Amino acid sequence: MRNIKIIYKNTIIIGSGAAGLNAADRLFSYGQKDIAIVTEGLTKGASRNTGSDKQTYYKLSLSGEEGDSVVSMAKTLYGGGAMDGDIALCEAALSAQCFYKLTEIGVPFPHNNYGEYAGYKTDHDDINTDINSVCRATSAGPLTSKYMTEKLLEQIKAKNIEIYDGYMAVKILVRDGVCCGALCLNLNSLEDIDNRYIIFRTENIIYATGGPAGLYSRSVYPESQLGASGIAFEAGVLGKNLTEWQYGIASVKFRWNLSGTYQQVLPAYISTNQDGENPREFLGEYFKTGEQILNAVFLKGYQWPFDPNKINNYGSSLIDMAVYNELENKKRRVFLDYRKNPEVLKSDFSNTGKECFDYLSKSNALFGSPAERLDYMNPNAVKLYKSNNIDLYNEPLEIAVCAQHNNGGLSGDMWWESNVRGFFPVGEVNGTHGIYRPGGSALNSGQCGSMRAAMLIAKKRSNGAAPVKLETETDLLKESLDFAGNIDKAAENSYNSDFSNVRRTRREIGDFMSRHAAHIRTAEDIEREIKTVKEKYLNYWDTLKLSNIGELPDALSNRDLLIAQYVYLGAILNYIKRGGTSRGSYIIAETNNNSNNNIIDLSEMIQEILLTKTDGDINTEITWRKRRPIPNAPRWFETVWNEYIKS
Repeated sequence: MRNIKIIYKNTIIIGSGAAGLNAADRLFSYGQKDIAIVTEGLTKGASRNTGSDKQTYYKLSLSGEEGDSVVSMAKTLYGGGAMDGDIALCEAALSAQCFYKLTEIGVPFPHNNYGEYAGYKTDHDDINTDINSVCRATSAGPLTSKYMTEKLLEQIKAKNIEIYDGYMAVKILVRDGVCCGALCLNLNSLEDIDNRYIIFRTENIIYATGGPAGLYSRSVYPESQLGASGIAFEAGVLGKNLTEWQYGIASVKFRWNLSGTYQQVLPAYISTNQDGENPREFLGEYFKTGEQILNAVFLKGYQWPFDPNKINNYGSSLIDMAVYNELENKKRRVFLDYRKNPEVLKSDFSNTGKECFDYLSKSNALFGSPAERLDYMNPNAVKLYKSNNIDLYNEPLEIAVCAQHNNGGLSGDMWWESNVRGFFPVGEVNGTHGIYRPGGSALNSGQCGSMRAAMLIAKKRSNGAAPVKLETETDLLKESLDFAGNIDKAAENSYNSDFSNVRRTRREIGDFMSRHAAHIRTAEDIEREIKTVKEKYLNYWDTLKLSNIGELPDALSNRDLLIAQYVYLGAILNYIKRGGTSRGSYIIAETNNNSNNNIIDLSEMIQEILLTKTDGDINTEITWRKRRPIPNAPRWFETVWNEYIKS
């Protein structure tokens, strides 16, 4: 039997994005220092590598005379549908504290000379709230989340918190519904079979692995971000609201959201054949007038996420439908062209519509080409692409409708703890959000959730590794060794220098999801694919082909993605068959066998899904429950004080 290193910690944090780093920093500050960060790569996550025109952070309004309140913000979050009220209240209540921490460690959010942090309106910022004038959104620029990770990492290093960089979680260890640790692949020693794996024995895991980005081939997520939801499902962690995502128009050569100024400067939408020839503007085939086209393009800056409610009456999301049709049905390539104005734009901008005209006029941008307007209004937006070898002055920008964020994910309670005791999903991997969410609320959620998890662990879970019986300890080691041995055996038996199926498997997963399970969903295609995905997973090790040991991490990621794909597709199909209709971020395409005559409103309900394994087979168990309302929490000071000192 091989030797395998075992490291005992009270808590490990898997992942090194903004949520994971904050969790570690908070734990240390709360006095729990028996911790370690475990990450595939400190600079690989979505927080470090994504942004937009003006990446938003959403929190309580902190400037001006507009009235705002914790409950009002909670109502906005809850008003998006299918979100638990206690989580909405936590995110609202802690938003200011978490935001001010970021300012204190150096994230450069703008404020005036008097210390007020100015804000602006963001998408979905006025859902079901009695306050419409507040401006909760703020930004440190297009790289807000990158600044957050950089400043949080400085805190981690200053505290000398242990970091295991280059370690990939491949199995979550659970006994009797209690988290006991994780088996990780050592990416730094793949060639050394005796150091290829490591076991972390813990009482708690804070799981900050991000959303399952690798599920989609058309994606805004950085290519280094894949997610690790599959092994959590395999360990018995519940999924929640997996049907709910965000999709939108983004560049594909360099993955980036094309929101805000990128749309407001009115670029031309063109499509070409597969060779990049025969360019033509195509929006005229979907809109009746030039003013409708220009208005929709302009509004796409404010209304970036695809929304089926913004298709009718020539709304902004009709553009997403047009782009999808050009790509999928006409098999053409689509670009934004900043080199020239749209053919329908009049030279005096008089047909842009009042809102667009006033915006460009106040910005002194009623001139030139889209590239010149963008460079004048937001020069960093042009420089960003230039730094990634794309010159918007001299070449068109290839685009698609891409997956950007999973509003659903793993299920957690108001302390972000899952149904598996000691396992805390935080950040995007936690399905805190419902159908709609205000832009930037994900960054706030990651900070609030990681803080809540750290608070509970430091207060109530401060022992060492999860205590188990000696025979269970032996069993955990045996399970880890057996799993590692099966991986190695399958890998060694699969080596074939002439053929590898790792890339093909990844491509098959992503292409299907982008075509049939993104913002356009078809039940018949999904139902067929579920059977195929299950077969691929059950026969995975027998069919795996590697060219060398260096492909093992990607092969394990593919296995994780297959598990996630099976669970996500099961959730989507169940939603459709239950009578769910187009909502939030996607359209349910009707087919002959999917008329959905019994459509029902599921916005008050939450779907939860469990992966089950029996006798070499896998299935899913799906339940629906009423979402929890916003609590009528005690707010009389004497009562709160009394409860606080006794807790």
